[in-house]
Amino acid sequence: MKRIFLALCVGVIGLLPVAAAETIETAATALGRRLEQATSEQAALQRRITEEKVPLIRERNNLEAEVIALRQEVERKESLKNGRAEVLKAAEKELKSREDEVSYLAGLLTDYTRSFETRIHIAEVQRYREAIEAAKQAGDDASLDAAARFERQLPLITTSLERVESLLGGDTFTGRALTADGALTPGRITLLGPVGLYAADDTSSAGLIELELKSPEPSVVDPGGRLALDVKDLVVKGTGILPLDPSLGNARKIAATKDTLIQHWKKGGPVMWPILGLGFVSLLIGILKWIQVGTIRKASARDVQIVLEHLRGDRKRHALDHAENLGGPSGQLLKRAVEHADEDKELIEEVLYEQMLDTRPRLERLMPLIALTAATAPLLGLLGTVTGMINTFNLISVFGTGDPRMLSSGISEALITTEYGLIVAIPALLIHAVVSRQTKGLLGSMEQAAVAFINGVALRPAQAPVSTTKEE
Repeated sequence: MKRIFLALCVGVIGLLPVAAAETIETAATALGRRLEQATSEQAALQRRITEEKVPLIRERNNLEAEVIALRQEVERKESLKNGRAEVLKAAEKELKSREDEVSYLAGLLTDYTRSFETRIHIAEVQRYREAIEAAKQAGDDASLDAAARFERQLPLITTSLERVESLLGGDTFTGRALTADGALTPGRITLLGPVGLYAADDTSSAGLIELELKSPEPSVVDPGGRLALDVKDLVVKGTGILPLDPSLGNARKIAATKDTLIQHWKKGGPVMWPILGLGFVSLLIGILKWIQVGTIRKASARDVQIVLEHLRGDRKRHALDHAENLGGPSGQLLKRAVEHADEDKELIEEVLYEQMLDTRPRLERLMPLIALTAATAPLLGLLGTVTGMINTFNLISVFGTGDPRMLSSGISEALITTEYGLIVAIPALLIHAVVSRQTKGLLGSMEQAAVAFINGVALRPAQAPVSTTKEE
C-alpha cells in the first residue's frame, strides 16, 4: 500500500515540478516554524518538569523518611509486644508457682490440723477443742476458697504457738478427767512436759492423766500411796514431789495389754472354738497313736530266724509260741506265716500280704484327722481374721479413722485367730509326720520279716506235714 502511495506521489511530482518546488519551500518554512515552536515548547516543558520535579523529590524523601519512622515504630511496638508477652509468660509462671505454693501450704495446714489433736496431750484436747473443730470444718468445707480457708485455719496455728509458749516451765488449767469411779470430774490439770497431773476440785481424786484404750476422754491413774498426795500438792499448791515414770506410762500400758490365756482366746471370737477343738482332738489322737505305735514290738531278723529254726527242727508249736510271745501285728504276721508254712510259696505270700493289708488301716486309723487339722486350722484362722477385719472396717465407716489405737486394737484381735490357727496346725503337722514315720517303720519291718520268712521257708527241705501238737 505504501509503495502504491509513493508511486502516485512521484507521478504527481513529475507532472507538477514548478508547483512542487514552491510547495516544498513553503512546507520547509512551515516545518521550520513548527520546529522552533516545538523546541520552545520542549524547553518550556523541561523547565516545568524541572520545577515540578524538585517538590516531588522532596515529597518522596519526606515519604521515605516517614516510612522509615513508621517501620521503626512498628519494630519498637513489636519489640514491646514481645517483651510484654515474655513478661506475661513470666507472670503466669510466677502465678502458677504461687498457686502451687498455696496448694502445698493448704495441704500442710490441713494435715497439721488433722494431726494436731493426736500430737498434743490427751488432757489438752478439751482445752483446744473449739479451735481444732473450727480448723477441721474449714478444711472439709469445699465451698471456701483458699484465702477464706487460711483465715479460718490460721487461728489454730496461733493457738499452737501460744500453747508452746505457755508450756515452757509447765502450765496449769481447768479441765475434766475420768476418775476411778468412771465419772467425768472437773478439776485442775498441770502439764510438765509429757507428764500430765490431775487433782479434782473436791480433792477426792488425784493422779496421773493418761489415755486409756477405747476412751476418748483423759483418765486418771492413781499412782498409789503417798504419791497421790504429792500429786495433789503439786497441782494445787504448785510445789511438791513429781512422780517420775521413765517409760512415760508405756510400761503400765504394756502391762495393761497383757491378757490371760482365757481373755486372749475370747478376743478371737467364735472361730476360736473349732480351732481349739481340732487342736485338742488332734493332740489327744497324736499322743494315743504315738503310744500305740511306739509300744508295738517289731519283728527282728533274730525273731524270724528263731521261728525258721523251729520249723526246720519240726517244732511248729514252739514257732507258734514264739510268734504269740512277740505279740502285736508282727507276732500276728509270723503266727499266720507259721500256720501256712507247709503251703506253697505263692500262697504264703498272699496270706502275708493280706495280713499286712489288714494291719495297715488299723495302724493308720484316725491319722487323717490329724492331717485334716493341719490343713483346716490355718483356714479357720484366716476366716476369723477376715471376719474381724470386716468388723473393723465397719467401725471405720461409722467412727472414721481418727483414733489409730482403736484400729490397731481391732486388727490385733482379728489376727488372734490366725495366730492360733498356726499354733494348732504346726504341732498337728509335726505329730502327723512323727506318727506316720513310726507307722511306716513298723510296716517296713513287717514287710522285711515277711520277705525273710518266705525266703527261709523256701530253703527248708521238703517234708511231710507235722502236727501242731508235736513237741521237740
